[in-house]
Amino acid sequence: MKTVLITGANRSIGFETARQLLQQGYYVYLGCRDGQKGQEAVKQLQSEGLKQVEPVEIDVDDPASIKAARYTLGQKTGVLDVLINNAGISGGSPQHGFDADLSVFRGVFTTNFFGVIAMTQAFIDLLRQSPEPRIVNVTSGLGSLTLQNDPSWKHYTVKPASYVASKAALNAYTIVMAYNLRDTRFKINVVDPCYTATDFNNHSGPGTVPDAAARIVKAATFDAAGPTGQFFSDDNAPETGISPW
Repeated sequence: MKTVLITGANRSIGFETARQLLQQGYYVYLGCRDGQKGQEAVKQLQSEGLKQVEPVEIDVDDPASIKAARYTLGQKTGVLDVLINNAGISGGSPQHGFDADLSVFRGVFTTNFFGVIAMTQAFIDLLRQSPEPRIVNVTSGLGSLTLQNDPSWKHYTVKPASYVASKAALNAYTIVMAYNLRDTRFKINVVDPCYTATDFNNHSGPGTVPDAAARIVKAATFDAAGPTGQFFSDDNAPETGISPW
């Protein structure tokens, strides 16, 4: 049975991603900052007959929490097949590049960028034990530097400074990871769940949570012939699904 750890998984897209992977037979470690909320999320899934799930308390902003989660998971399994770095924050709005407080940038980067690095480094040893290891970094279509600089792009005017910068940095880090492990069995990609109606955006997005989660699940379950080092976004590239960086 394949195993997956998902951060920020007690609600919204992360929670639905867990549900869909459980339906495909994965054993899910449901990562969340609040242990109580994690327990409640697990109970909800188990009430749906999805029993192969348990919570893992983890705060990607806190190195000690990540270390503790790695120890906890290591007591349960010697192999991790999939790591989905889903936890993220927006930093609020507005975020003008010249007057947004530096603390906002630091906070957003700590979660969206440095948290991903810390998680990947902490769990890479367990991933290396998998015959088909997968890492999915959840990004945003707004992280495309090519499109952010294109006045004809439909989201051209949407530029929350710290959020855009953090996702562009995440995309760059993913390219590096995929290159570093290019001659291995790893598949490492970024996925844009697309503009989805969630608490994250006050439910302003037109997309649905199940559709958003399905995009993440697709990359998490690539077979040996699947791509690596790609930026998937149905929103940015509806015909090919591969976004320009």
